[in-house]
Amino acid sequence: MIRHIVLTKFKPDVPEDTIRGIYDGLAAVTEKLRGARNFTGGRSESPEQIERGYMHGFVIDFDDWDALQNYTDNSEHKALGRQLVENAVGGIDGILVLDLNV
Repeated sequence: MIRHIVLTKFKPDVPEDTIRGIYDGLAAVTEKLRGARNFTGGRSESPEQIERGYMHGFVIDFDDWDALQNYTDNSEHKALGRQLVENAVGGIDGILVLDLNV
């Protein structure tokens, strides 16, 4: 299984409703694709408070690398990804992506 982890440092003026809309869209894409499941996302509530500005994140599980590639190539995912970049501090520099083989 591949665990896809995305952390975003959103610009301070981006409303939570906008972020929720992006995440709702990504959850909907996850539900449509074979081999993708368990979308979880939101704002950090960590008591450690060491997010360093990356206050939002999401996780999606994929059956394998092919399922992740199918998600990566999906046009709805690409449109939502552009919204993430547009709303992140410094564009792509405000986004961290980790893919772990678990």
